[in-house]
This record gives sequence, structure tokens and C-alpha cells, in this order.
Amino acid sequence: MGQTNPARLRELAADIEMELSCLERLELSIDQVNAAIAQEPQRSELFYENLALKLHNFYTSCEKILQLIATELNGGLLAGSDWHKRLLDRMATEREGRPAVLRSATAAALREFLGFRHVVRNLYGYELDSERVARLVEKYPHVWQHTAQDYRTFVACLQALARE
Repeated sequence: MGQTNPARLRELAADIEMELSCLERLELSIDQVNAAIAQEPQRSELFYENLALKLHNFYTSCEKILQLIATELNGGLLAGSDWHKRLLDRMATEREGRPAVLRSATAAALREFLGFRHVVRNLYGYELDSERVARLVEKYPHVWQHTAQDYRTFVACLQALARE
């Protein structure tokens, strides 16, 4: 990473910050749906498809950040049917002159959201398991907090390298 152009590092940091802003807006939206469920628990089934899509968007945005990093710092994306999982795993380890982007515990927690994203893409909304959605919604704040912290630490690293 040390030989990367400082302007490219700053641009990557800015791109990650922009995605984090989108994820913060998504967090507010998830909170609003949860509040609606709390106010009308008898109608909670109506909200699960909405929450499932939001959890899908959460992981997709997290992965978009990883794709940006892989493209800019590691020379491109992976190939193969399991590239999503391998990308997540690689970003939890130091590689090719860059520090780990995610702590291994964060990556492990995100794996469950990756699996769920696949489910959302391949089922009709009415086929979703509302209990699984509820479990992931319960885990979401903790996973999001740790993911955001890891990404912000990485952004700080990029900005420090750009100043060198």
C-alpha cells in the first residue's frame, strides 16, 4: 500500500466515507421499521419483508466497500462462485501491503448477513423466515457498530498514508 498514489488513497477514503454515510441512513431506516413493529406488534409480519431488504442492503453496502478496497489496493476482484465469501475472508487478513480491513470477529459476524443476502435474492418475500429476520435485526446494531468502527479505522489508516 505504501507505493499507492496519495491522491488515490484520499479518493478511496472519501468513497468509503460516502458508503458509510449511506449505511448510517440505512441504520435510521431500520430503526424506524423497528419502531413501527413495536407500536403495532400484531402487524409485524408485514414489516419483515421490508426489514429483510434493509438487511440485504446492509450487507451489499458493506461488500461494496470491500470491493472498492480490493479494486484499488489489491488489483481487482476475485473470480469464482465463492468470491463473496473469499473477499470477506481476505479483508479480515493483512494482504499485499495493506492492514486487515475488518477484525476476524467482524468478518465472522458479517458472514451470516452474506448468507442471508443470498436468501433474500432467491426467495419471494412471503417465503422469508420471519424468525430469522428478527434474529438478524437483533444482531444488526452490534454488527453494524463493529463494522463501522473497523471501516473508520481503515479510513484513518488510508488518510495517514496519504499524508506521508
